[in-house]
Amino acid sequence: MIDSSLSSSGAKVVVATCSDENHPPENITDGNSKTFWMSTGMFPQEFIIRFAEPTKISAVTMDSYNVKHLKIEKNTSQNASQFEPVTEKEFEHTEGHLQSNAISLNGSSATHLRFIITSGYDHFVSVHRISVQN
Repeated sequence: MIDSSLSSSGAKVVVATCSDENHPPENITDGNSKTFWMSTGMFPQEFIIRFAEPTKISAVTMDSYNVKHLKIEKNTSQNASQFEPVTEKEFEHTEGHLQSNAISLNGSSATHLRFIITSGYDHFVSVHRISVQN
């Protein structure tokens, strides 16, 4: 099992709907759940991760806080456009600690994954880590 989302393997956050210099989108792929990307307080919020090469993905694990509903889309082209829906998930509210949700992607192949947070349990949400299982 390789964690293809880590920046050390060449994965990058190429688009994010917001950015705070103290909590930049790059924190999502640094492999450290103590660092995070934080939203600006409106929904939807999204970010796109580009892999170094087309990657087969069996599951994604997202460590987050206050995320209520998430959609995941994928594409297989070199540019971050023309996405197709893969799955949606409703997260449980975990007061005071991180949500950790494993989401099956059934072996989808992707160059980019788009994560769309459509709602949260509060005005602000944070994403601490994305890990990808091949």
